[in-house]
Amino acid sequence: MQLTRLVADAKIAEFDCGDEDLNGFLLNDAKAFMQKKIANTFLLTDGEKVVAYFSLLTDKISKSEAANSNWRKLRSKFPHEKHFNSYPAIKIGRFAVSQNYRDQHIGSELMTYIKRTLHESKNYAAFRFITVDAYLSAIPFYEKNDFRMLVSAEENPYTRSMYFDMMEMEKQ
Repeated sequence: MQLTRLVADAKIAEFDCGDEDLNGFLLNDAKAFMQKKIANTFLLTDGEKVVAYFSLLTDKISKSEAANSNWRKLRSKFPHEKHFNSYPAIKIGRFAVSQNYRDQHIGSELMTYIKRTLHESKNYAAFRFITVDAYLSAIPFYEKNDFRMLVSAEENPYTRSMYFDMMEMEKQ
């Protein structure tokens, strides 16, 4: 298997993770997001087959978006003089594994790779958190991969905002 960054002339014949929104993003929107500098998408391939993919973009965790109790927990991780109204993050905009490759722990291995790679890439802008708007059905996956809820309930009935603190990588 090989992990590569999506390029403009990449041919993606098909992909089915069982979710039309995630399938549609890869097949119809990922290249436009790349060209407009909104998000970069990475493909895990097995020959010509797309095994999984994820998209990364910039984000922030802000006081206005977090539940008060969660915001206090997040802010307590910083010295008082470093209390801001938001903290920088990288967002996993999309994350999907093909139905043909389910139950092989590829999702968790890919999540570990993302965390490790972002942790080791210190040549660019700094960020403290990885965020994701997790589909309700994917919350157990993200919890298993050490993401925590930013808020317990949101206006969006389909997703919940979650985060991973990159300082956890220092412990590993």
